[in-house]
Amino acid sequence: MSLKNTAANYGRIAKWFHWTTAALFLAAYVSVYYRQWFTEKQTPENMTALQIHLSVGVSIAVIVALRVIWRLMNRAPADEPGTPLAHLAAHLGHLALYAVMIVAPITGYLGTGVNTDFFFLFEIPKFESTALFQSVVAEDMGLDFKTFEKPIDFIHKDVLGAWLIWLLVLGHAGAALYHHFVLRDRTLVKMTSGG
Repeated sequence: MSLKNTAANYGRIAKWFHWTTAALFLAAYVSVYYRQWFTEKQTPENMTALQIHLSVGVSIAVIVALRVIWRLMNRAPADEPGTPLAHLAAHLGHLALYAVMIVAPITGYLGTGVNTDFFFLFEIPKFESTALFQSVVAEDMGLDFKTFEKPIDFIHKDVLGAWLIWLLVLGHAGAALYHHFVLRDRTLVKMTSGG
C-alpha cells in the first residue's frame, strides 16, 4: 500500500488522518456526554472529563490542519461511476465535513472559559487570557468574555455539537455503506482495505 493517494485508492497517510479524525471526534463526544450525564458539576471527575474533551479538541485541530495540508498536496482517487448530481452531492458533503472539522475546534477553543491542561502534560491558556482576545475582542470590539462567549458557544454546542456534526457524520457513513452494499462500488474499499 502506498503512502500517497493513487487514482484507485487513498494512501496510508490519508487513511490514518481519516480514521484518527473519526476516533478523536468519537472521543470528544464520549468525554462531553460522560461529563454531562454521569458527573456532578465542579467535581474532579467533571473537570477531568472537560480537560479530556478540550485536549481531544486541540488534537483534532492539529490533525485536521495536517490533514488539509496533506489533502492539498495529494490527488484524490478517481470518483466511482455515478451521475454528476451524485458526484456534486459527495463533494459538497466532504466540503461540509471539512468545514465542521475546522470550525468545531476553533469555536471550542474560543468559547472555553478554562485553560486546557493538554492531556495533563502542559497547559494551553484559554482564549480570554491571550493578547489576541485583549486587543481584538476586548479593545477593538469592546466585548467582555461573557458577551463574546455566548454566540461562540451557541455555534459550538447548539448548532455543531448538538445536531450538525451528527447529521454530516451519519450521512457520510450512510453514503459509504450505500456505496458498498447497494451500488457495490469501491468507495468504502478505497478508505479501508484498498491498497
